[in-house]
Amino acid sequence: MAEEAHINVVEFTVSELSAALKRTVEDTYGYVRVRGEVTGYKGPHGSGHVYFALKDENAKIDAVIWKGVFGRMRVKPAEGLEVIVTGKLTTYPNRSSYQIIVETLEPAGLGALMALLEERKKKLAAEGLFDAARKQLLPFLPTVIGVVTSPTGAVIRDILHRLADRFPRRVVVWPVRVQGEGAAEQVAAAIRGFNALPAKHPVPRPDLIIVARGGGSLEDLWAFNEEIVVRAAAESLIPLISAVGHETDITLIDFASDRRAPTPTAAAEMAVPVRAELIAAVMSLTGRALSSWQRSQEARRAELRSAARSLPRAKGLIENKRQQFDACVERLPRALRANAHQHERRYRSVAALLSPETLRAHLRLERSRLTGATERGRNAMAATLERRRERFRALNFVQRAQRAFALFVDQNTKRVERATGLLKAFSYQGVLARGFALVRDAAGHPLRAAAAVSPGMALDIEFADGRVAAIADGESGAPGAAPSKPRTRRSGGEGQSGGQGSLFGA
Repeated sequence: MAEEAHINVVEFTVSELSAALKRTVEDTYGYVRVRGEVTGYKGPHGSGHVYFALKDENAKIDAVIWKGVFGRMRVKPAEGLEVIVTGKLTTYPNRSSYQIIVETLEPAGLGALMALLEERKKKLAAEGLFDAARKQLLPFLPTVIGVVTSPTGAVIRDILHRLADRFPRRVVVWPVRVQGEGAAEQVAAAIRGFNALPAKHPVPRPDLIIVARGGGSLEDLWAFNEEIVVRAAAESLIPLISAVGHETDITLIDFASDRRAPTPTAAAEMAVPVRAELIAAVMSLTGRALSSWQRSQEARRAELRSAARSLPRAKGLIENKRQQFDACVERLPRALRANAHQHERRYRSVAALLSPETLRAHLRLERSRLTGATERGRNAMAATLERRRERFRALNFVQRAQRAFALFVDQNTKRVERATGLLKAFSYQGVLARGFALVRDAAGHPLRAAAAVSPGMALDIEFADGRVAAIADGESGAPGAAPSKPRTRRSGGEGQSGGQGSLFGA
């Protein structure tokens, strides 16, 4: 009976059974809230979907986050993170397993958030985003200050009030959400937007950026712990002050910013100095500079008076030089007379040496020296000429020159004869001598083909022994036509008649 009962059980196909199980699971467990530890997380798949599992001490369940849901999540899953997920329980028939389609994900308590925060901090620090070498100096007195915060909160009012008290500056507010979904993306976009502003733009590019938010819980401040915000702050070329939360609140943007302020009001104090203090400092420096200048001027006046006392009187200097000038005037006539007398003595002594008899004796001496030199030159020239003649006779230069010249003439004569023979061999006149003729037109251009000759065309035919003028007759270049006999007229020679004869004597 038991076997017959089993035979009567309804038969299902695999697909029908899987569909039935799927309906049962989904109907029984619609939306569930599950707590567990993330395991097997490897990041988004190539399709953008995320696959991992949740486990506890005794069991494990597969989990899936679709691409669109994952992009909107404020907290992303991480390996080993304890989370609470909310989603729909369903089955996966291909593997006969069940899984949860995650729609929300949040850390399971403060400890999980702190663990995720510490892990993210280590990761970003390893990339060098928190290095002190990346920090920029804040401008002493910025012209424009950009504030990234909520436009409706008390933070912006505190910043504006504090700036007005210390040193009024132009403030440009970039309104953003400071908590909840999309807050991190808006804050990062605001930081990058301020950096992207051109120099000449209706909205001025700020010299300093303040990212501010009031106090709150760790979950409320979580947007400022997101990687996208931290990376935007680290990449900012404009100096950035982070003022998120109260003094005890620490977020990751505080490590990436150039300065951290404990409160938004403190950020405003860091941004600008106190105007009254600057005015007092400037006045103090101005007074010190004026006092220093006055002391310097007084010291220079004293030095000038001392130098003036040590200088001689101008009248005394002139009187001394005037006395020296008078003495020179008195000595000048005597000096002129003495100088003239001295030159006269020198002139007389030289004139005594230039008497006619002295000049004649000197002339005779020089003439004798010239005659001797001329005679020696003639003798030397004659001796040299004689030596050259003897060497010339010994070498028999004339005979050698004659033989060399005769040899040179003979060699060049043979070269000319060889060149003449080559010229005759290559000349077209040698071809004419072998019985050929050269035909030219009336302009003297050679004709190389019968097609170039037209009836009645004047021709000039050159033979080896002379030229003959002819007139072409018949059709030129006709295939198969009998060659016409050109009539010729001799330009000269024997047997010339009054009419034109045949070229070949016919």
